[in-house]
Amino acid sequence: MSEEKKYKRTLVTSALPYANGPVHIGHLAGVYVPADIYVRYLRLKGEDVLFIGGSDEHGVPVTIRARKEGITVQDVVDRYHYLIKDSFEKFGISFDIYSRTTSDTHHKFASDFFRKLYDDGKFIEQVSEQFYDEETKEFLTDRNIRGECPRCHSLGAYGDQCEKCGATLSPDELINPYNAVNGNPLVKKETKHWYLPLDQHEEWLRKWILEDHEEWRPNVYGQCKSWLDGGLKPRAVTRDLDWGIPVPVEGAEGKVLYVWFDAPIGYISNTKELCDAHPELGSWEKWWQDNDTRMIHFIGKDNIVFHCIVFPAMLKAHGDYILPDNVPSNEFLNLEGDKISTSRNWAIWLNEYLVDFPGKQDVLRYVLTANAPETKDNDFTWKDFQARNNNELVAIFGNFINRAIVLTHKYFGGKLPKRGQLQDIDNAAINEFAEVKKQVESYLDVFRFRDAQKEAMNLARIGNKYLADTEPWKVAKTDIDRVATILNISLQIAANLAIAFEPFLPFSAAKLRSMLNMCDVKWEVLGSIDILEEGHEIKPAELLFEKIEDAVIDGQLNRLAEIKKANEEAKKAEEEANWKPEEVGAPVDFETFEKLDIRCGKILDCQKVPKADKLLQFKIDDGMGGRTIVSGIAAYYKPEDLIGMEVCFIANFPPRKLKGVESQGMILSAVDKDGKLVVISPSKDVAPGSKVG
Repeated sequence: MSEEKKYKRTLVTSALPYANGPVHIGHLAGVYVPADIYVRYLRLKGEDVLFIGGSDEHGVPVTIRARKEGITVQDVVDRYHYLIKDSFEKFGISFDIYSRTTSDTHHKFASDFFRKLYDDGKFIEQVSEQFYDEETKEFLTDRNIRGECPRCHSLGAYGDQCEKCGATLSPDELINPYNAVNGNPLVKKETKHWYLPLDQHEEWLRKWILEDHEEWRPNVYGQCKSWLDGGLKPRAVTRDLDWGIPVPVEGAEGKVLYVWFDAPIGYISNTKELCDAHPELGSWEKWWQDNDTRMIHFIGKDNIVFHCIVFPAMLKAHGDYILPDNVPSNEFLNLEGDKISTSRNWAIWLNEYLVDFPGKQDVLRYVLTANAPETKDNDFTWKDFQARNNNELVAIFGNFINRAIVLTHKYFGGKLPKRGQLQDIDNAAINEFAEVKKQVESYLDVFRFRDAQKEAMNLARIGNKYLADTEPWKVAKTDIDRVATILNISLQIAANLAIAFEPFLPFSAAKLRSMLNMCDVKWEVLGSIDILEEGHEIKPAELLFEKIEDAVIDGQLNRLAEIKKANEEAKKAEEEANWKPEEVGAPVDFETFEKLDIRCGKILDCQKVPKADKLLQFKIDDGMGGRTIVSGIAAYYKPEDLIGMEVCFIANFPPRKLKGVESQGMILSAVDKDGKLVVISPSKDVAPGSKVG
């Protein structure tokens, strides 16, 4: 383990979210609330700290979103950058800057960073074969390639994963791969790219991580060790794409910096943007290239390799940068026992939460911290959310504050009364909370935010128990001076709570400080019984938290139940759309075959089924008034190419809903020698409704 070193300043970064959709509670729990807690804590201590954030606006996800919506990629990133930024602001995530990777500052900085490594000979060039769409004239990314899974033989597997069986794949493993966007078949074509030779950095990375940073979280340390033990390989830093930062090398037209290379450089370019606008912060170099700066990356577990191995290798190759001191990565947060999935809409989106629970940002911050997935995956449930709000924030924290302030106004006109001679019960309470600063610090300093918040809440428990044990409302009948002492101590505990919870619940802490008429205070006074002076004016009590009723929670659970039902129907439709002729190859008797009513029809209209990559919806002239048929052939045909075609279909299958559309039959197709589905048509024109026999 590296020697403990005193730093002059701390630079905190948090993972850049993709600007292809809003952020959800998993993002908040895994990255942004922990980072914000830590930054607020350092600021309260008076330390020099910067908190850097921003949107990742390059890469494939944003281009896929743009194609689906028929808008420009810039339209997509503009929309979600501002939505994400607004959500963070409303949840109190206190970035010093939240910028974006489409900024001019970032484009120039990332381009210059690449060029220095290129000029210094830090890259290697390699020619490889990649999948290519000859019609659209583009190389495809893994996520843009679909085909048959080699494990479970689902027809809709992606080039990086089969969502049906969960297998991790590569495009080369897919059977009959095709362009996921238009269904075009793919060919292999050679292309040249530049690679960061991670294998050349393996020796120093192994020592730096495995020997010098044994204090890192076990999940982080373990994942790094696994990668290092498996042997590092060169990683491409460029790709063939029309959206991103152009590769600043002659002959690299049509190539951009790979998003994993460009995005972390955004931390540096955003720092530069901030420092250029605020010279009082010093130069950006002070924060990135001075050994007196400590750097902390807050990320989710899917980013561990990039921030602990790849980005440090980039910084080391450049030669002028400090390396991260710690990377406190969290695991994943599940929702009601199921993995959060943006594609399945199985998530609680922050912008929607703000509408459903106005003014309750701190409630979610509290619950997410209490259930933080710090070393293993954890689960968010609405019932737990309600219980923690009602039984902890309302019944313990809020109840104590309300009683202390209400009694002060009732007996002492809202003035902090004089503390008299202390009794054993007073000293016991004082001694109990005197250690709160030390306890909370001991956890915050090692990024154990769940335990730190629990210790802060113990302060409210001490106060609540103290009031319950001393019963000042009864003592007031005989000894008002004793009541003065009890309430003085209670209000000092309340003042401690206003400080202790500032990192965790910033809105509630600010409201409490307002009620207590407190000026901004420093962390160093936490644990003191003399924060408020005798005669200090206390404002009237306001509710810090309010009870959440069953009906509100039931509404949220019903919404999730509807989403789950829709997902199950979609999955069923997908499975049914994955019909393959070879699956029905078992012998049947003639009588069974005779039961099939196979007829000819003409396609009058054809369109894609919304939110179903494989399904097409047909309007068929069947000679009997017309019918709708849904078929899973979108990967092989464009809708407009099918209109006017004569087809054969089974007319007597019972109606079945696919993605909410009732399908009244099945269009017949065959698999050709290349594995492509081909619609079966009569060889000559026949009248719609003619039977095939």
